[in-house]
This record gives sequence, structure tokens and C-alpha cells, in this order.
Amino acid sequence: MKTPILAIATFLTTFGITAIAQAANTEQVKQLLTTKKCENCDLTGAGLVMADLSGASLSGANLTGANLSRANLSGADLRGANLSGAGLFGVNLSEAKLSGANLAGADLRNTYLSNAEFHSANLNGANFQGAIGIPLQIAQPEDFYAWGVAEAQKGNQQQAINYFTQAIAAKSEYAGAYLARGVARYQIFDRKGASQDAEMAEKLFTSQNNNSGILTTQAFIKELQTPYTEKLSTGKPSFFDFVGSLGSVLLQFLPF
Repeated sequence: MKTPILAIATFLTTFGITAIAQAANTEQVKQLLTTKKCENCDLTGAGLVMADLSGASLSGANLTGANLSRANLSGADLRGANLSGAGLFGVNLSEAKLSGANLAGADLRNTYLSNAEFHSANLNGANFQGAIGIPLQIAQPEDFYAWGVAEAQKGNQQQAINYFTQAIAAKSEYAGAYLARGVARYQIFDRKGASQDAEMAEKLFTSQNNNSGILTTQAFIKELQTPYTEKLSTGKPSFFDFVGSLGSVLLQFLPF
């Protein structure tokens, strides 16, 4: 009875080693880590977590399914590289060249993308939630708004404000983004900024004949104009009593 079990164990061990060898070419991984040069290399499934690959030359490389979480790829040349399904969580891609790269289904959450180039890159299904410095040309205003809502609901108001600002930069008449940014600013006690955003939101909602937006914005403006001490002494309902919750005011302007 032991022989079949041993045979199966041997087979599984051999299969595992073969799978690892097929998943990533170990010699090419070593070459990359040693020289930071591996153009057109087969790095499928490679484990490169927290690797320092700043300025690396990886044009045309196959990094399908590779795990590059929290790696430093700042200034790296990834033009034409295949990063489909790759794990890029928290990666520094500042000033990286990704023109023509395939990033379909890649995990780009919490990445740093300042001045990164994405010309003609395939970004279908890529997850950019929490990323910093997302170029306007790779996302729709509604994407920025949705990311802002997600951050606001987690209590990350400053990051939410950044996303709402990008939504406005991409679509100047985005009334919901102005209101959402105003609410986020209110959450961090920036009453002046909140008031300015609320006034702009009301103006835009009015021009767009959006009654729901007008009523919500007017309730928010009333909240801003009511001193906190007065609300405590009179027991008057707050803005969030009117809209229900932070999520309620933000989600109603989220396109589905």
C-alpha cells in the first residue's frame, strides 16, 4: 500500500517543481534582479514582491500573473509588456513607461502613478482603486467619482477629495462631484471649501434641472450656515438627518 502513495507523492512533488519552473524562468528572474535588464523575458507568474526594479528595462517582457506587490518600478520601461492579471498592489510606477502594455485584469490598487505613461495600454478590468496620481486620460469622470465615494465611506476624506477633484477636472459640469467634495471637506472641517463647492453644485444642479440634487445641496448649505452651538441648543436636525448618511448623499449621484 505504501508504494502507490509514494508514487503519488513523488508525482505531485515533481509536478509542483515543474509548475514552478514553467510559471517563472528562474534564470531570467535572477538576470532581472541582478542587472535590471530583461527585455522580452518570460517572467510569467514570477514572485517579485517588494523588488527594487527602479529604472528596469522590461520592454516586451511577459509578466502575466506575476506578483509585483509593493515593488519599486519607478521609471521602469514596460512598453509593450504583458502584465495581464499581474499583482501590482502598492507598486511605485511613478514615471514608468507603459505605452502599449497589456494590463487587462491587473491589480493596481494603491499604486503610485505620477507621470506614468499609458498611451495605447490595455486597461480593461484593471483595478485602480486607491491609486494616487491616476492620469485623466485612463479613467472616466464617473470612475474617479466612484473611487472617491469608496474612500469617503472608509473615512479617507483627503483621498476622496483628490478623486472628486479629478472627476471635476475631467468633467467641469459634474455637479455631484462638487457636492461630494464639499461634503468631504466638511468632514475635515474645511467649511470655506465646503461652502464654495456647495454653491457651485447648487448652480449646476439648477442649470441641469436636477431637483433631487438641488434639494440635497440646499439642505447641505443650510447645515453649513447653522452654527454648531445652535444645533446643539435647539436640537435642530442636521444635514445627515435629512439625507440619512454620508453614503446616501454620495451614492445617489453615482451612475450605475
